[in-house]
Amino acid sequence: MADVYSSLLLLIPLSLLLHFIVRPRPVMVPIKNRHVLITGGSSGIGLALAHLCAREGANVTILARDVRKLKEAKQSIKLATGREVSIFSADVRDHDAVERVIRRRGTSTCSAGIGGSGAGGDKVHHRRQFDGDFHLIKAALPGMKKCRAERGPGSIAIMSSQAGQVGIYGLTAYSASKFGLKGLAEALQHEIIADNIHVSLIFPPDTETPGFVRASSGAMKADEVAKKSLHGIQSGAFIVPCNFEGFLLSVATAGLSPQRSYLMAFVEVTTAGTIRLTALFFLWNWYRSIKKLQLADKIMSIRKNT
Repeated sequence: MADVYSSLLLLIPLSLLLHFIVRPRPVMVPIKNRHVLITGGSSGIGLALAHLCAREGANVTILARDVRKLKEAKQSIKLATGREVSIFSADVRDHDAVERVIRRRGTSTCSAGIGGSGAGGDKVHHRRQFDGDFHLIKAALPGMKKCRAERGPGSIAIMSSQAGQVGIYGLTAYSASKFGLKGLAEALQHEIIADNIHVSLIFPPDTETPGFVRASSGAMKADEVAKKSLHGIQSGAFIVPCNFEGFLLSVATAGLSPQRSYLMAFVEVTTAGTIRLTALFFLWNWYRSIKKLQLADKIMSIRKNT
């Protein structure tokens, strides 16, 4: 019993220390009457997020390539929320086109990489997706920085994937592009925190979207991911997991990522060892499975050649 009390007493100074050192400080990012720009907003997570933002009273602009889908999205949001949204057809990989949209509309909250095309495609395709996020952020930042003190906190949300938290067999190019977004987000937050602009990095699992190319009965609905994403954006969270597995991965991979929540910082510090041990068991199981799969492929190849 004495040991228990001693442990509890040690938690008190730890809690006080975390309260003092956790950075950046907690913040709430308002959505109502703010301009929100969402890329990939004509379908999937992007469309679901556009619906939520419009329902919250935001002035929404959605950006995508397909004009027909944009018009359909505009109509569906109007019917569901009674609010008009602006639509622009552009490829986010085209820096000049994105800049033209930003100059016309401006933005307070920028959601980059929403509604991506899933894990399909080659390494060039995934590199272009990363470049598209970069171009959008680069184009939006100058306008977001203007008169920030009077306008209140702004936000940049970047859609990654759980494959950007842990490398996944068979998704090398996809995981590489999503891991790159974490480095982009961390460095970007350092550079724009003084401008009261806050970065959120969202890690959805498999999600039922038009771009989802792998069947999975456990895939989340786009509406569910959008709700988790918007809550994370509004609370200024840097890492935004969308399910329990994502939460565990966010703790396991916290590293030097910003952390605004004293409670989450406490969880990260006190459970780091346990979660690392659990992760090692997962890795043990994964590598056993991979070895069996590769052996089966080798046997199949030998049979074909004989």
